[in-house]
Amino acid sequence: MALSQTPSFWHAGADLLRSKSLDRNSYDSGDWFNTLGWTGADNGFGHGLPPEADNGAKWSYIKPLLANPALKPTAAQARGASAQAQDLLGLRFSSPLFRLGSADAINAKVTFPVSGTVQAHQGVIVMRVDDTVGADVDPLLKGLVVVFNGSAATVDQKLAGMSGADLALSPVQSTGADPVVRTSRWDGATSTLSVPARTVAVFVQH
Repeated sequence: MALSQTPSFWHAGADLLRSKSLDRNSYDSGDWFNTLGWTGADNGFGHGLPPEADNGAKWSYIKPLLANPALKPTAAQARGASAQAQDLLGLRFSSPLFRLGSADAINAKVTFPVSGTVQAHQGVIVMRVDDTVGADVDPLLKGLVVVFNGSAATVDQKLAGMSGADLALSPVQSTGADPVVRTSRWDGATSTLSVPARTVAVFVQH
């Protein structure tokens, strides 16, 4: 995960939705399946059935998927995915609070304040990085709140103890490539975060 406290990466072309036509082991599959188009015009999906040696047992499942043109992303969709991937990298480096650097700092500052409480929603994780605890890591912020909404619906997530806090969607996302995450909101009067379905929203606390 690009926002994690541990190292992460994307393999070549993953941000452009690169596909090898569902080949589970493309080491010996040649350029036809391993092609990488930087424009996003052809992401490699639907080039044909991948080699039988490692994929033959799944051909009956793979064939109808590869034949479905609706599953092949357009160049615009690939460029949009790449832009959103760049936003994730921007978020990762938008605050040193995403790079605390030691287990002690993580243990001191990172909590999951909703987990195990009556305010918890299925499929939703709330992570708080509190910079008012311990050494001041980011002099521009008091902390971060990250909402991972993996559910199929918008969530209105209560956040106990934060009533009146000065939270706002990160500028990286509020001006970024994803129009969905830009609809995320914080209501300080009710201490409620609103985050769309299948969305990760980063809120900064001033």
